[in-house]
Amino acid sequence: MKDHRITVRFSAGMRRRLTAAARRGGTRESDLVRDAVELRLAAEEGSPTAYEHAKKAGLIGAVKGTIRDLSTNPKYFDGFGGS
Repeated sequence: MKDHRITVRFSAGMRRRLTAAARRGGTRESDLVRDAVELRLAAEEGSPTAYEHAKKAGLIGAVKGTIRDLSTNPKYFDGFGGS
C-alpha cells in the first residue's frame, strides 16, 4: 500500500497539545494524528453488532429445532418485563 501525504493546519494551542501528547506517549506526532483519525473514522462507521459477530462466527441458525420467530413474535413476550 502506498502512503499518501496530506497537510493539516493546527492552531498554536492544538499544536502544543499534540506535541506534549506525543512526548508523553513516546510516539511521533504523525502517529498520534493517524491514530486519532482512525478512531474517529471507526466511530463513524460503527462497530459490528452482536448479531454481525454471531453471524460471522457461524452461530446464527446453528441450533436446530427451536422456535424460529422467538425474537420477533409478540406472543412470546407476554409477562416479560412488565410490572
